[in-house]
Amino acid sequence: MRQGDRLTRPSSRKKHDAALAAAEVQFLATGFESVTMDSIAKESGVSKQTLYSYFGSKQELFLALVTEKTRVTSRSVLSSVPRVTDAGTARDEVRDLLVAQLAAVMNPEVLALRRLVIGEAVRFPELARALYENGPRVAIASLATVIGDLADLGLVRIAGPDAASDTDRAATQLNWLVMGDPINRAMLLGDDAIPTPAQLRAHVDAALDMFFGAYGA
Repeated sequence: MRQGDRLTRPSSRKKHDAALAAAEVQFLATGFESVTMDSIAKESGVSKQTLYSYFGSKQELFLALVTEKTRVTSRSVLSSVPRVTDAGTARDEVRDLLVAQLAAVMNPEVLALRRLVIGEAVRFPELARALYENGPRVAIASLATVIGDLADLGLVRIAGPDAASDTDRAATQLNWLVMGDPINRAMLLGDDAIPTPAQLRAHVDAALDMFFGAYGA
């Protein structure tokens, strides 16, 4: 029976989620190396045999945790593709989306997981790829859709021979205008450097001023 088939059973899903929850607590508390499948089994109440049947190895369990945690964070903001259809409220809608995205990343648990992934990225590059594909790449794709809507409304001008590529580039620039400094500060200086909600909104507004200054029609 495949893992996906097993996890359709409520009891199996409960054990699977309990294992991920225990793994998250232990990995974030002590790092990857010191955690064992035995310690995860003990804390989660899931037998070691069942852990191996779900994940195969500690590395695969860590990869599953990174993937799931990043997907959940993305879905908390981007449960559906955002669309902007009203020129009068467009900037407010984009600001609210960006504030929500930034606030989700500024969660201390998400930041701690990012630090741990970066620390293991040389040995396990698939961890960093999972975080990127399910986090920043999803966010940038959603912003590309939004910027396409802004262009359709005549609020921004995406000039270039390849509209899709140019829109993706604009989305990447906007994403990192918003994310770059807060993430760097929080990742390097710790949770005390996480901006307040008011500071987040002010930072996003400043980023949008720059973005619309560059791309405004």
